Amino acid sequence: MGKKKLRLQTQDSNVILDNGLLKVTISNPQGYVSGIKYGGMDNLLDVKSSESKRGYWDINWSWPGGKDRYQLLKGSEFNVINTSDDIIELSFKKVFNQSSQGNKLPLGVDIRYVMRTGIPGFYCYAIYEHPSECRAFDLAQTRMVFKLRKEKFHYMAISDEKQRIMPMPEDLHRGRGEQLIVPESVLLVNPINPDLKGEMFHGTHYIGEDILTQIKEGETWRKVFGPFLVYLNSTPDVSEAHNLWIDAKEQRMLEEEAWPYDFVSSSFYFIANERGSISGRLLVQDRYVSSSSIPARDAHIGLSAAREEGAWQTESKEYQFWVQTDSNGDFTIRNIIPGVYGLHGWVPGFIGDYLHKSLVTVSAGPLLFSTEVFLLPMSN
Repeated sequence: MGKKKLRLQTQDSNVILDNGLLKVTISNPQGYVSGIKYGGMDNLLDVKSSESKRGYWDINWSWPGGKDRYQLLKGSEFNVINTSDDIIELSFKKVFNQSSQGNKLPLGVDIRYVMRTGIPGFYCYAIYEHPSECRAFDLAQTRMVFKLRKEKFHYMAISDEKQRIMPMPEDLHRGRGEQLIVPESVLLVNPINPDLKGEMFHGTHYIGEDILTQIKEGETWRKVFGPFLVYLNSTPDVSEAHNLWIDAKEQRMLEEEAWPYDFVSSSFYFIANERGSISGRLLVQDRYVSSSSIPARDAHIGLSAAREEGAWQTESKEYQFWVQTDSNGDFTIRNIIPGVYGLHGWVPGFIGDYLHKSLVTVSAGPLLFSTEVFLLPMSN
């Protein structure tokens, strides 16, 4: 049986993507995902929430030194970027208007959705852009959110080890949950599911000022978040539910092999032949352990814009690229966006962060950097 044909239906207030496996309804021109029809269900998303609060991008931001602000991100202009028998890409874009800046978030956003034939899912990504003429601001957190139907979705799996029944939204209300000293944490005292009594519900992230993405006045900044695949699967047999997790992991492997994607239309997304690679070998020099250099087995090593040891942990403005070394300490980092980076690393069993003494310049094309690098552990 051949792949079902892609269809795009444009209405006054909605756009519908349909590949025969699922239908995705998106508000026009805002770009909110208001409906996902799949597996016999008219909508997987929470129909009790407003259409703008079902599937959306949001942001926490502030003026430098100012109070945290929260808002949904939305487009004001809808465009079909690419349409063919195999792929449709849509754009919901809002260009920041300098003349009406005032107290508004000084950020342009282009929200993209991509649907392909034969895949039970759709891809999402967004392009953020801060023009040089805009005010400075701090970006604390941004994300894409999907609110699922609570009567249908109770179980969450994020890894082989982290899988569990989740509390209900109502468990945060007075009488069912008690707020702890940290406002984001709630003790479940009378949850809807009594098996969860006594547990703690944590609903947000701890973020200190060190991890803020600080965009300066006069700075031109652009970053692509994604694309990522929203993948759907189902089974009529509850006893085979675990197979859904196995299937999702197999799809994840296919996505990893296909990255960087070749179907993304934005010129700001670098495809494979526009990226570069580096390789090398990480060795540990610790005279208290061995008189000769030790291969840094299973070490984490990566490229970051950070220029100080350990500073990669708080660098969030640019992209980072990480791998693990093999048993000989050898590593190859592929598909790197061209630029100048610090080479960082750390080795299990040894104290300290590694930073290569020289910056690494990566250009598009074949391997450009190959050398042995050394970690000198901190002494007690």
